[in-house]
Amino acid sequence: MKVLTRSRFAGESRAGNEGADPLRVIIADDHAIVRRGLLQILEHEADITVLGEASSAGELLGQLEAFDYDVLVLDISMPGRSGLDVLPEIRRRYSELAVLVLSVHSEDQFAIRCLKLGASGYLNKEGAPEELVRAIRRVHSGRRYVRAALEAQLEGLEEKTGNRAPHETLSAREAEVLLLIASGKTVGEVAALLELSVKTVSTYRTRVLAKMNMETNAQLTYYAIKNALVD
Repeated sequence: MKVLTRSRFAGESRAGNEGADPLRVIIADDHAIVRRGLLQILEHEADITVLGEASSAGELLGQLEAFDYDVLVLDISMPGRSGLDVLPEIRRRYSELAVLVLSVHSEDQFAIRCLKLGASGYLNKEGAPEELVRAIRRVHSGRRYVRAALEAQLEGLEEKTGNRAPHETLSAREAEVLLLIASGKTVGEVAALLELSVKTVSTYRTRVLAKMNMETNAQLTYYAIKNALVD
């Protein structure tokens, strides 16, 4: 694990925030290049300082136990316990921490699920750098951050369980396996990507098929395409 530190002083704060301490950010993503890129984006912001980074859920929980952060930028697809797996625990243990999920998956696939699990916002990794900065500031202020189209959808969303689509009944890991299979990955490829055994991925696949009342990968793929879960 590598912890990043940069010195910040009250006098460096933005106009209108003089004297305020910079908000403290931790980045959790299993790709070092991604973490470095996010750091380079944020290091130019006088009111934001990146004080920690983690490449796995275990490292992340250790960091959160050792230091107080204001905002967590969390990736979904980490090895072992995914970001979705660990999010409920983080919400229980660190209720004041704002969590911004940053993912390669589109909002249609995971945003609502993340928000229900306690995330403060959701942003696709294809977003512009300035959008990341804006999102961090917004969730730190206690407000939700999603793009406008999804915000409108959330405002009219019915929470009745009986109206849930089949894929919304899946666990976080099951949903991840569904999307990877539907995108054309074999069980072996999914296992390698998620750093799980082939047997474990096969078990998840079996659960997904059972919950969605399907029998083949072709049916899963058709469903995912029809419901705009994959391109």
